[in-house]
Amino acid sequence: MSVTSDANETTFDLAITGGTVVTGGADDQPRAATVLVRGGRVAALLTPTEPFAAVRTIDATGGAVMPGFVDCHTHIASNMLLRGLLEDVELFEWLSTMWKLKQGFDHETLYWASMCGLIEMAKAGITCFNEHFDAYAVTPQVRALGEIGLKATLGYGFADGGVYADVAGWSWAALDDFDAATVGASDIDGDRIRLALSPHAPYSCSEPMWRAVRELANERGLPIHTHIAEGANEAAFMAEHHGTTTVQWLDDIGFLGPDITAAHCSMLTARDIELFAEYDVKVAHCPVCNAKLVSGTMDLRGLWDAGVTVGLATDGPASHNSLDTFQEMKFAAITHKQSTGDPTFLTTRQTIGMATRDAAVAMHRPELGTIALGAPADITIVDVSGAHVAPGYDIEATLVYGSRASDVTHTIVDGRVVVDAGGVVGVDEERIVAEFTRHALALRDRSI
Repeated sequence: MSVTSDANETTFDLAITGGTVVTGGADDQPRAATVLVRGGRVAALLTPTEPFAAVRTIDATGGAVMPGFVDCHTHIASNMLLRGLLEDVELFEWLSTMWKLKQGFDHETLYWASMCGLIEMAKAGITCFNEHFDAYAVTPQVRALGEIGLKATLGYGFADGGVYADVAGWSWAALDDFDAATVGASDIDGDRIRLALSPHAPYSCSEPMWRAVRELANERGLPIHTHIAEGANEAAFMAEHHGTTTVQWLDDIGFLGPDITAAHCSMLTARDIELFAEYDVKVAHCPVCNAKLVSGTMDLRGLWDAGVTVGLATDGPASHNSLDTFQEMKFAAITHKQSTGDPTFLTTRQTIGMATRDAAVAMHRPELGTIALGAPADITIVDVSGAHVAPGYDIEATLVYGSRASDVTHTIVDGRVVVDAGGVVGVDEERIVAEFTRHALALRDRSI
């Protein structure tokens, strides 16, 4: 067991005792340990009997102590308002109906949606997320993040075609003067909240827009977060308009690069995968959404064999209906065992790694997703003592196949306790849910 050299020199800010630590490391076995936090970082990992002094101690007996989940592709601000509104339809019909509501969004409604989404995420053990803004208003979520302190990369959404043609003017204005567009959204809390560029999709962004996004990303050093190769309709659109695949067309126009998080990627060809590997494009895998909207099953084995980073993500609650990474882990594991015909493919440890360490790399925050000395203390504690996971022979199997978001007892971000004994610190959850519901119903009634 490793201990920092200053482990006994002073009092620590936080100690987590009694639990089984699942570090997120590919080769690390779960083990009993005390996790000590100082200055927002993991300062020591002690054996259970080693002494320490801490300002606060959390007793995690009967629990798993794991890295906070990293959700590398989602849309909470907009999709909270669309959850359960339209079911049992294909992707393009779904997108068209969703746009009817998005046109009626206002900042106050988006604020309450963001607050409710952040509560759901925090209580599910998600400590960092990659927001693709198809609500076209970032500041309401910035306001919410000031109250519920998760980490986030907020991707400004751009589109100028298809059902999103109505936001062409706004999108081009934001690309032309990004400083003006991001007033009130950048640098609000040091490194906790970052910005990205989020062109919507190849069927909703013109070639000049893709080129403008690439130029701005290069100029500002901002990551890009977009949808790529999502479903048969997109593949047919690209074949008809460009005579090739999305990935190969983006290569032709000089867009691909290591700063991209590509969400879905459920319709990749072998050549597409080669290009992702060549350019070090990262992938956000959303298996529940892909299955629900019949968007295809991603070739995870092919991507891994090519050396492509693949992280796990929930997508938005409109297409997933929850922000529960436990569901995503279980569905990913069983889907890829079935699709490959190989019950040994995608082990429980690999699945946990996809939801933590790999997802962090996929959203360009590689310092996250692990419990290791010096790493940010983004930690989730999961109660694994319930009847639904007993007898608990294998804690990694318990987390992947049996655990639920409601089993999370504590969520910690940079050493700060955001969820304490199952409740979000400092907010009135009941009031937030009520206000969100009121605004959502009013939006629905005036929109459709």
